[in-house]
This record gives sequence, structure tokens and C-alpha cells, in this order.
Amino acid sequence: MEKEAPRSQSLDATLPNPPSLLRRLVHQDAALSLHLHTIFQPFPRSILKALEISGDGRFWFPVPVALFLSPLSSTSSHLGSIFFSLFIGSILDLLVVGLIKYQIQRPRPVYNKDMHLTVAVDHWSFPSGHSSRVCFIAAFVYLSSASIIEALKQLNFPWLSSHGTVVQLFVWIVLFWSVATSISRVLLGRHFVFDIVAGACLGVVEALLVFHFLNYEIFFS
Repeated sequence: MEKEAPRSQSLDATLPNPPSLLRRLVHQDAALSLHLHTIFQPFPRSILKALEISGDGRFWFPVPVALFLSPLSSTSSHLGSIFFSLFIGSILDLLVVGLIKYQIQRPRPVYNKDMHLTVAVDHWSFPSGHSSRVCFIAAFVYLSSASIIEALKQLNFPWLSSHGTVVQLFVWIVLFWSVATSISRVLLGRHFVFDIVAGACLGVVEALLVFHFLNYEIFFS
């Protein structure tokens, strides 16, 4: 009688090659994202949709362009610098996110419904453009809080800038909005968790880059 092969060996022979680390991470990411999307189904979708609209590039890209070209830019050197940096950062974010999406081409979750695509790369999921955009804005506003206070002084709003309380409150509101908007992308089923994390990190890096190296003084000094 033939000796039966050990059970572990027979199982190893029938199983495919073990998945790579990246494949395992992607699988865990998809499972976690679906779990979060499912358990938060009772959450009001109208709130999530409102957050989605508030971080939409179709709204946010024209805003810094309009602010930079508006008369407000010439009324305060600090305000002009802030608007210019927001304008440059918005262009940078649009280009970088689009390039990465095109290169990676990670499909969006299969349960993503009723989403209107603006451009072709919006078909892809990684990284989240909403997250990169709102986190760029939040990080830049945080870094520019001192300049915002100085701008308010130049505009003769001392009651807003004396102790910076209103500015700090504004900064915290923007930070909270950026976090809530980023989380809403997973709850709506638009993105996976890794998409959000990558987008948020990208937005912070863009803010640091614009604040320190691509600011108004660099271009016009």
C-alpha cells in the first residue's frame, strides 16, 4: 500500500502561489473599506453628499483662480501671497493626482453608485482627489495662519486679528472639514481607505512644498 502524502504537502500542492505583500494589503484595504461602507449605511447620505460637493474640484479649482485675479489680491500683500499659493497648489494637485491615477489605474469599489465623472482619470480610485484637495487646503491654511492674521490687520480688521482667536477657530473648522470630507469618500463607497490615506498625505506634502518653495516671494522677488 502506498504511503499517503502528508496533508500539509497535498494542500500546498493544490494552492496557488501565496499572494505578494502588496496583494495582501490591497485585499485587506478592500475588505476594511467595504466593512466601513456597510456599517455606516444608516448615516444620512445627504450629509455625505454635501461633504462630497464641498470638496469637489469643479468648485475648488475656480475659487483660487477667481481669488487670485480679484481686486482683493492687491489690497493686501499677505492676502495676495495666500491667494497666489492656493492657485499654484490647486494646479499642482490637479496635475499630480491626475498623473498618479493614470499610472496606477486602480478601479473604484464595485459598490460605488451614482457618481458623475468629470474627466477620464476620475474613473480610477487611487489616490483620492477629494482627500488630496481638502488636505492641501487645510494644511496650507494651518501653515498660513500667521499670514492670515497679518492680512486682516492690513485690511483694518483689528477685532479679528488682535489675538488670532477667530483665525484659529477658522483653521480648526477647515481641519475638521478636511477630515470629515476625506472619511465621507469611504462611507459613500467612492474610494478605498488606502486611497484616502494616500490622498491626504499627498495634500499635506503639496501644502508644505507650496508654502516653502512655490510661494509668491519665490516667483516675484
